[in-house]
Amino acid sequence: MNIEARKIEFVQEFFKLQSEKTISKLERLLKKEKEHSSPDKVEPMTSVELNARIDKSLKDSKNGKLTEVNDLLAEIEKWN
Repeated sequence: MNIEARKIEFVQEFFKLQSEKTISKLERLLKKEKEHSSPDKVEPMTSVELNARIDKSLKDSKNGKLTEVNDLLAEIEKWN
């Protein structure tokens, strides 16, 4: 799944949320991530690094090392 499809899926799941607490947690997480990934701190990957990450992701997917969205939301609910 490409990044655009993942974002659309995420937004669709976000719209389904009814928990104010969960929405607040996701807002804080997004804000924190934006602060830590400012454009001046981004280091581009080499093609070797990118290919290694792709290979690892494909291997993880084949081995079932994925988190379903409902499991992730349940885990987020447990955060303080």
